[in-house]
Amino acid sequence: MHGVYLLWWVQERHVSPAAVAAILAAGDLALTALEVPTGWLADRYGHRVCLIAGSALQILGMLWCWFGRGIPGLLTASVLVACGDAFRSGADQALLYRSCLALDREADFQSIEARTRAATLAALVILLLSGGVIVKTWGFAIGWLLETILSAVGLAIACAMAEPPARVVGDSRSTVATVGSIGSSQRVATVATLSALIIPASCLGGVAGASAFFAQTSHWANVERSTVLVAIVTLAEAAGAALARRLTADLRSQFVLAGAGTFILFAALLQPAAFIPAVVGASFLLGVAEPLRATAIQRLSADHMRARAASIASACDKAVATIALIVAGMLPRG
Repeated sequence: MHGVYLLWWVQERHVSPAAVAAILAAGDLALTALEVPTGWLADRYGHRVCLIAGSALQILGMLWCWFGRGIPGLLTASVLVACGDAFRSGADQALLYRSCLALDREADFQSIEARTRAATLAALVILLLSGGVIVKTWGFAIGWLLETILSAVGLAIACAMAEPPARVVGDSRSTVATVGSIGSSQRVATVATLSALIIPASCLGGVAGASAFFAQTSHWANVERSTVLVAIVTLAEAAGAALARRLTADLRSQFVLAGAGTFILFAALLQPAAFIPAVVGASFLLGVAEPLRATAIQRLSADHMRARAASIASACDKAVATIALIVAGMLPRG
């Protein structure tokens, strides 16, 4: 339903694009507020536990999307989905990185993260196209039913995962000491480096998400066009993630990608005919940036703070996306 859920809210539930944008923004605000607390819970009580909790909340969110009525129902659905995302955010990358460390395959994290993200996005394209056909043929109800079933499959997969053993303090493979145990100058340098790693991809994600939302809620949008557009955008992001396997995860790459995204945005503003290509291009750059950033963040973080570090990055993403989404919702359609 990822490709047609905006149509469900706007055309089937008769909610205005501005209200939909506000509802999604409320979910993003909830996710932003919950990112760090749920990251702390993942580091404290286990990443697998938080993945299970997030998957269970995802199921509830899908059911509420299906049966919710009016703005309050859609707002509840958005918040439930946000809570599910918050519990999974950070915990997934931390679990993967710690598993790589436990297997002495730390160098493989970037490749696995990029390859997994590309495969996930490619599979999502198939689901998007299938979802459009299902909704067009049998209606939205069947689409939401299948979406809920897939969420239940995700819960089963989370339950089947295993938590890697805890790292020993002082392990030679650790990259950064506990924040409380380092000097103030080193702490400031670490925070500055982490911020520089996070912000460029966050801005790039804001551009990509807002432009895609604007396109999906414009007057020309229908089930077929929205499905094809989201499929192309997702495939572009998957291609970017696949390319990230061969690039270097450092600060320079993040700033280069953010600069390219800024150029694409200005090109679209100057030439409206280039808007759709700009949406696709921004998504491709985002696909490249995120696996590189995830790798750099995990290498920078102490073992007992990995989920929190990734969650901080995700919180920044959501804060930027919220602002961009509100702006996109207020712009006139044409």
